[in-house]
Parts: sequence; structure tokens; C-alpha cells
Amino acid sequence: MRYVLLAALALPFLGAAVLVLRPVGDRAARRFGVGVTGATLALTVALAAGFDRHDARSMQFATDWVWASSLDLHFHVGIDGISLPLVLLTALLTFLVAVHSLGTIPDGGSARAYVALVLVLETGVLGTFAALDLILFFLFFEVVLIPMYFLIARWGTPGERGPAAVKFLLYTVLGSAVMLLGFLLVQAHTGTFDITALAAAHGSGMSRGVQILAFLAIGLGLAVKVPMWPLHTWLPDAHTAAPTGGSVLLAGVLLKMGTYGLIRIAVPALPQGAEEFAPYLAAFGTVGIVYGSLVCLALLRSPDGDLKRIIAYSSVGHMGFALLGIATLTPQGINGALFVNIGHGLVTGLLFFLAGAVKDRSGTALLARIGGSLYARAPRLGGLLAFAAVAGLGLPGLAGFWGELLAMYGAYQPAAGLSHGLYWVLLAAAGTGTVLTAAYMLGLVRTVCAGPGRHADGFTPLPDVGGVDVAAWGPLVALTVVAGLWPASVLAVTDPAVRALLGGGA
Repeated sequence: MRYVLLAALALPFLGAAVLVLRPVGDRAARRFGVGVTGATLALTVALAAGFDRHDARSMQFATDWVWASSLDLHFHVGIDGISLPLVLLTALLTFLVAVHSLGTIPDGGSARAYVALVLVLETGVLGTFAALDLILFFLFFEVVLIPMYFLIARWGTPGERGPAAVKFLLYTVLGSAVMLLGFLLVQAHTGTFDITALAAAHGSGMSRGVQILAFLAIGLGLAVKVPMWPLHTWLPDAHTAAPTGGSVLLAGVLLKMGTYGLIRIAVPALPQGAEEFAPYLAAFGTVGIVYGSLVCLALLRSPDGDLKRIIAYSSVGHMGFALLGIATLTPQGINGALFVNIGHGLVTGLLFFLAGAVKDRSGTALLARIGGSLYARAPRLGGLLAFAAVAGLGLPGLAGFWGELLAMYGAYQPAAGLSHGLYWVLLAAAGTGTVLTAAYMLGLVRTVCAGPGRHADGFTPLPDVGGVDVAAWGPLVALTVVAGLWPASVLAVTDPAVRALLGGGA
């Protein structure tokens, strides 16, 4: 089965190479993209089927090839219960973006170039979640930046895409450079880049001061990608300017690379550094929860309120729950963070698909110009937007609920050595954030779906949900319900691996 994992990592890149080297028409390129991403999804499903859930704590399907023995560089990949759900989420969302491209690709470049960039991006994200070597992790982490930059700069909203793309690139490149310095510091004191060996050693060979400095560098680099407040300012601009497919992938999988890196590398390999910075991580995450919600409420009342920008700021809040969960340093909190990753990927991916559909049909993403009354003008589209918004506010029974609940439960009982009083204050603030989230999500539904919407000639109808839309959005709707009603579908896989990572055994 390890060759199945290698094939899943290589296939999107090979598909992109075929599109670059062999010119094809736009329609053929779109169908080719669907075929390649569909095959990659099938390979990841095969990995899930062959995954030993009774040994989810162990690294499975591993491959370890020496790149350069003198530098101790290895092509070392594998998956466990932490990475498997994210690998599946990445393959699914990329496939759905490819399906969505059958219906529409915005102006800015050829469909062949668009699909090729999406495939390269998929390779980078899958590789990041499978990498078990620090330098390999860094290389895959960096591969993602270039295709996303061009997706925003070439296919984004005219007038906004250039500055947004540059801001995205500057923030993420600078963050990655700081993260690399942290990796080199770890290797200098341990003699290895092997992620599994570092996690098993739990900081052995590094003094407390070294761990604190390394965690600061690695954590800052990963926090930019989350993004953690106040390093989040690139995200709203990138989302507002990005094409629909780019926004879906950015929110659905790219943001998860930051929290995944904290869980996979920083927390287990640098336990003393994690303990030192956990309260700050929790505090910044909680500020992000409240801040993101307040900004969304303000945008709802602003004449310049933008639908995509509201969803972007909601991501700052939702990922704040993931940071809070990680910062508890408990199995419950980290499991919650991983569930936030999956729930947010499903729900916010759906929200950005729907926001793109509203923008394409009405010609704008500005709330004041959309016109409201989506229930009357495109009832199925309005119903789906209401469903996604309700899922986004964390309604029990849907995917957004369990991750936030577990993250807050972890804050109620944080790890030994952390201030319970501080975490209880942060828990109360996070709870307030859930109320604010409900307020702006329901306000969004009222404004867009049930607002005035009347013109002199009555309601202006909009094209409703079509066949391509059903194919692209349907799986996200179904999985949002499945994950909400059956949380064990995720937690039964992640929990053993999380406990092993924290040194607690199975």
C-alpha cells in the first residue's frame, strides 16, 4: 500500500506536467483535471480502506529513501490517524474544485494553466500532510505558495488580485523562512530531521532555552498559515480577491497546514517550548475568535460589506478554536483542533462555493448590491446558503459543532502546569465568541436570503442550482451531516494517534 501513497503524491504533479508539456483545449483540460483529481481521490480512499484503524497510532504506508546521506536528507513519507483525515479532505476538495471548473473558470488565463496550478497545489498539500522529514515538510509547504499566488494574481478579482497576491506571498514566505530557521536549530541540537524520531524523543537532546527558541521560530511560521491573530491580515484580502476554487482550497486545506504543523512537529518535539508558549497561543486564538466575529458583525452593517470577506473573517474565528484546542496540550483539545480542521474544511469550503455562485449570478459580492431575497430568487441556492451558515455557527448535529466543543472542553481541563484560571477566562471568552458567531451567521442569512430584494419590476430571478453545482456541493453537504451525527468517524481515527503523540500510549 505504500506505493498507493506514493502514487497519490505523484499523480497530480504528473498531471500538471502533462498539461504543461502537451497543449490541449480548455474543455479537454477541465475534463483531464477531473480525471486526475478523481483518480487521486480514489487512491486516498484506497489508503483509508487499507488503513489499520486498530493501530491508528502507528505510521503506516511509510517510505524512507535517502536523498543525501551527508546531509541526512530523506524522502520519508507516511500517514497515521492524524494525517489520514486531512489527506482525504485535501483530495476531496481538490476533486470538487476540478468538477466546479467544468461549469466556470473566471477570466484571467487559460483553463489549462488553471487546472495545472490546482494539480501542483494538490501535490504540495498532500505532501505536507504525509512528510515525515523536516526539510521535506518545508519543501512541500513551499510548493503550495506558488500555485496559490498565481491563482489569485491571474484569476482573481480585477483591481484587487495583484495586491492581495503579493501580500499573501510576502506573509507566507517570511513565515516559512522563520520556520526553516527553527527546523535547522532543532537539527543542530538533535542531529536529525526525522519528524517521527523527534516526536518520540520529546525534546531529548535540547535544553529548555533551545526548545523555547525553536518553538518560537517554528510556531511563528506556522501561525502565519493558520492564520493566527494578529498575523491574519493577508487572509481577508486573499479570499476576497481569489477565484472561487482558490478560496475553497485556501480555506479548506491550506489553513490546515499551520495547525497540522503545530500538532505534528512543534508540540511533540518541543514539549517545554510548547508549555511555555501555550498560554500565549491560547490567548491569541481566543482573541481571534472574538475579533473575527465582531468584524463579521460590523461588515454586515457596512455599506461595503462583502460576502466573501465575511466568510474569510469567520475563518479567523474558527481557526482560533483550533489554536485554543492545541494550546490546552491535552488529547481532548488536540482532537478538537483536528475536528475543527475537518469541520471547517467541509463547511467553509461549501460556503465559499456558494458565495462564488452568488457573486457569479448577481455580478457582485457586496451585500448591499446582491439584492437579498435569495429564497425567492433562487430558492435552492438560498436554502443551501442557509444550511451552510447554520453549520458554520456550530449547530449540534453538524460538522462545526464537535471540534469547538472539544476545544473548549480541553480549555476547561488544560494540561498540568498550565494556569486553569487563565484558561477558564479564555473559555468564557470563546463561549462568547460562539454566541457572536451565531449572531453574524444568522444575520448573514437574513440579509442575503430573506432581505428586501424587491425592485420596481418585482423580484429579479437568478439562475438556481444546476447539475455541476450539485456534483460539486453535494458531497460537502452530505459529509457535513455525517461528521456531525457520527463524530466517531473522525475521532476514532485521530484519538489513538494524538495520545501516542503526546506520550500517553494508545
